[in-house]
Amino acid sequence: MKYIAQIRSDFPTKFGIPRQAGLVEGLRAQVVFAPEFRNPEALRGIEGFSHLWLIWEFSQNRREDWSPTVRPPRLGGNVRMGVFATRSPFRPNPIGLSCVRLERVEWDTPQGPVLHVSGADLMDGTPIYDIKPYVPYTDSHPEAAEGFAPPDTGRLLRVDIPEELLSRVPGEDRAALEGVLAQDPRPAYQRDPERVYGFPFAGMEVRFRVADGVLRVTDIRPAVPD
Repeated sequence: MKYIAQIRSDFPTKFGIPRQAGLVEGLRAQVVFAPEFRNPEALRGIEGFSHLWLIWEFSQNRREDWSPTVRPPRLGGNVRMGVFATRSPFRPNPIGLSCVRLERVEWDTPQGPVLHVSGADLMDGTPIYDIKPYVPYTDSHPEAAEGFAPPDTGRLLRVDIPEELLSRVPGEDRAALEGVLAQDPRPAYQRDPERVYGFPFAGMEVRFRVADGVLRVTDIRPAVPD
């Protein structure tokens, strides 16, 4: 197989990316096609769908071996479950599946047609292998059992960003950043209230601490290029 497109998102690294698609609808990203797939005819009719499935590669988790069990963060990172009963990135084939909202199609750009999507949980540059429309009458199953992964309803952190720091964030990125932070970007096994965490987002370096259910941002500064 060969990739047909790449995602352009505000996450240059894995840290901070929401654990599932759609958790932070304010996140914006673009699907940019590889040169041989920039034919507008390949997208004819796509604007009639509100949501799309992206089939992509965990390109930063390639490994030669695999394990039949993994430790899901949802279970605190201490309980092993079968790899095929989880959405862990450490899989025999590092393939991801995400449902995103199609905001609009930009037809005429120097890079051909570009899909503007929201709610993506992909790192910048992630290769995409296929795009399929989300069809509610077959893809939606409200009665489905959730296993050990029920929704995180009520588990969001309260986010405290001093106004002076928030003013450094472009207005169009503020809601998305707050949504990302509320999801608690920390690994499940790290809960030190004194530890300062940080991750790059939209050209900025965001630093924070978490204690007593409150995430307090301690600094926001321009990210230093690699």
